[in-house]
Amino acid sequence: MLNMNKLSFVLFVFVVFLSCKDEKQLEKQIAEIDVNVIIERFDLAFAKTDAANLPNLKKTFPFMFSRHIPDSIWVAQINDTLQQELSSEVEKQFIDIKDVENEIRSLFKHLKYYDPTFSEPRVVTTTSFVDYRNNVFVSDTVAVIALDTYLGAQHEFYGDIPNYITKNMHRSNIVTDLADAYADHYIFQSQRKTLLDEMVYYGKKLYFKDKVIPFKTDAEKMEYTPEEITWAIANESEIWSYFIERELLYSTDNALPSRFIANAPFSKFYLELDNESPGRLGQFIGWQIVRAYMAKNDVDFMDMMRKDAEEIFNNSKYKPRK
Repeated sequence: MLNMNKLSFVLFVFVVFLSCKDEKQLEKQIAEIDVNVIIERFDLAFAKTDAANLPNLKKTFPFMFSRHIPDSIWVAQINDTLQQELSSEVEKQFIDIKDVENEIRSLFKHLKYYDPTFSEPRVVTTTSFVDYRNNVFVSDTVAVIALDTYLGAQHEFYGDIPNYITKNMHRSNIVTDLADAYADHYIFQSQRKTLLDEMVYYGKKLYFKDKVIPFKTDAEKMEYTPEEITWAIANESEIWSYFIERELLYSTDNALPSRFIANAPFSKFYLELDNESPGRLGQFIGWQIVRAYMAKNDVDFMDMMRKDAEEIFNNSKYKPRK
């Protein structure tokens, strides 16, 4: 007879097998969803236009032009040498954009599966004078991507930008940033006052990525390097103990989000290990809390996105990996 330990192991393997089988079936079903995605290259059209043809470009892409800005400003930008350098480099780096288009298509298929009301928008590329804080914009009708913010971590245009930011300024991060932007449209929380509120809010965003871009690794979803995600996983228990022992979860200290939530080169425990740690570890722990909640509760994914942090935390029975 099997002893209890062996029986538990067999049951665990069986559950994992069924789960993997279900996920493969789900992904097959999602892959069959019909979506129309064609990336429209506004960046190339703008680079090739002139004062005479600008009105035609404005008719094709009216949402790319503010009515408060006179045509003379747009013409000056067309002739600006920095703009021309950006356009030339973007054209060189993104001469073929099929890989990006395919990932966006998969994102939209997943969005349509989980939200049948979702209608794929126009996908438009542009340049932004390397405004990496606003690299993507999404609405019900349009998704805009600033390609000059995805030229590669070591690109010469990024020399004055900190490394912890430039490491994610590459083409494979485009769909991750789009998923992140779409998550904001689905999340609701009645308050974001405590560290726990912030952790769960970002945990929802990361779980959203689990569902809509499952083809990305956990490191890519978290926008970590492989070494950073390995560090976070290995130290999950210690991070959690730090939060609990110092009673930080329900603290409203305004400094906590900048220490553990905001994008930064490292998290600020004020310990020797700080320089070893990646930033945003509060987001990482929030992600594990939301994952635990979804694993232990029969809750619709989209319904979870609207639940309050305390309800999710209390019913997650979260325990960090040792």
